[in-house]
Amino acid sequence: MTGWTRHEGTALALDLENVDTDQLIPARFMSTPRAEGYGNFLLHDLRHDADGTPTEDFHLNRHPDATVLVARRNFGSGSSREAAVYALVDFGFRAVIAPSFGDIFASNAVNNGLLPARIGEDAADALIRRLDGTTASASIDLAAGTVTVADQTVPFDLTPAWQEKLVNGWDDIDLTQKHAAEMQAFRTRRAAEQPWAVPHD
Repeated sequence: MTGWTRHEGTALALDLENVDTDQLIPARFMSTPRAEGYGNFLLHDLRHDADGTPTEDFHLNRHPDATVLVARRNFGSGSSREAAVYALVDFGFRAVIAPSFGDIFASNAVNNGLLPARIGEDAADALIRRLDGTTASASIDLAAGTVTVADQTVPFDLTPAWQEKLVNGWDDIDLTQKHAAEMQAFRTRRAAEQPWAVPHD
């Protein structure tokens, strides 16, 4: 996974609360091999009618070049399916901006290079009203912790560990391996101080 510090793209609003992982990718599509891509399944039942025809007035169908999604609170709630993040990433999104996220979704997002940026309710409302069914230029600065949509710049919350993972393109294993020297030093010290506690062949 490639890390990143800045992103310049296009923002689109999804003016919905409680968008859960089953909406992000319905379970019936999850048997598809990841190699085939999950982007076409993103928000499938919102983007298509009962016959599977794309809904012309749905914003995402009219603006498939969007890379930053602005949404309402509790985005990515529901099940722990990582495929919900795959669908967003494979569609082309680099960030989701919302007041709150499902905990597991947010963790999965970071592990796949997708920024889950938390902003206040009022800030989200202002950005959604600014987009108003269309798109606008968007700029994200991970170091500064800001997202700019058109002429509005908003700070977002992101834990330092998650920022480090996104910048370096790391997952949880990579973050742990960062401390490999410290862990080895601990093992060596403990073996010397408490040899009875160390298993032997």
